[in-house]
Amino acid sequence: MKPLAGEGAYWLFTLGLIGTGMLGVPVLAGSSAYAIAEAMSWRASLDRKPRLAPKFYGVLAVAMMLGVALDYVGLNAVKMLFWSAVANGVLAPPLIVLVVLLTTDRTVMGDRVNPPLLKWVGWLAAAVMCAAAIAMFLAG
Repeated sequence: MKPLAGEGAYWLFTLGLIGTGMLGVPVLAGSSAYAIAEAMSWRASLDRKPRLAPKFYGVLAVAMMLGVALDYVGLNAVKMLFWSAVANGVLAPPLIVLVVLLTTDRTVMGDRVNPPLLKWVGWLAAAVMCAAAIAMFLAG
């Protein structure tokens, strides 16, 4: 960025990082609130007023407070992002396998099962992700 922004590159990068973080907390809080609300069969939508979906907005508020609190605890945000990416990479292969198994099972999906091509693409994705996770452990 230095060739474009000169000596202001440091500040430009800093503002971009802070802006991204400010966008990340509400998005992650919202996605967790939606996931919990769906798992608990609550009525949930940002279109609803808080008094019509109090549990959803309660989870949203708690998630946002936890996100902000993590900043003040002194945890390194970059390390947290790194380790969450590692966890996602390790958890992805079994989840992909589960999705492929479920989407190709007629008792679960009825007439809407995945066609054979998508089934094999899913297995390929699971194999690639599994190989990547194993390679990460062997390299580390």
